[in-house]
Amino acid sequence: MTAVNVYAKSLIQADDNFEAIQNDLSVVKNIMESSNDLKNVLESPVISDVKKNEIIESVFKGQIGEKVLNFLKILVDKKRIGELFKIIEAYEAEIERINNIQRVEVVSAVELNDEQKNKIVEKLQKRFNKTIVPKWVSDEEIIAGLIVKTDDNVIDNSLRKKLEKISKI
Repeated sequence: MTAVNVYAKSLIQADDNFEAIQNDLSVVKNIMESSNDLKNVLESPVISDVKKNEIIESVFKGQIGEKVLNFLKILVDKKRIGELFKIIEAYEAEIERINNIQRVEVVSAVELNDEQKNKIVEKLQKRFNKTIVPKWVSDEEIIAGLIVKTDDNVIDNSLRKKLEKISKI
């Protein structure tokens, strides 16, 4: 298990109010992404941990809960603040695993209507035995059919793929 995953799991164990923690992490991420100066200061080896923790306190206090605020300070003290975005990503992935959620990207040649989308989600939920959170993408290059992408799996039922198989014969 990587350090990133260890920190993500420790945050999960620290508080089971996942929604509140996710909201706080989202606030932190948005602020950090919007301020390169803040990110650079917190990751700088030249600035003391005490000063970094004071900065964290002044920037985030009142905007996020104490647990996430203290978590940020721990990351500073353990020299892991530079991995914050990866930790947030690992936290979100672990929460989705706990809640039996599967994110998928569904690529179709044309825009699908709501009825078609609902049928696809139903079938994917049965196949994966998980709650499906789809991202819908149109790509006319696949000609017809669907491509379903998960973290580690691609189901390619596109006409383009079938034509490629035939042309190899």
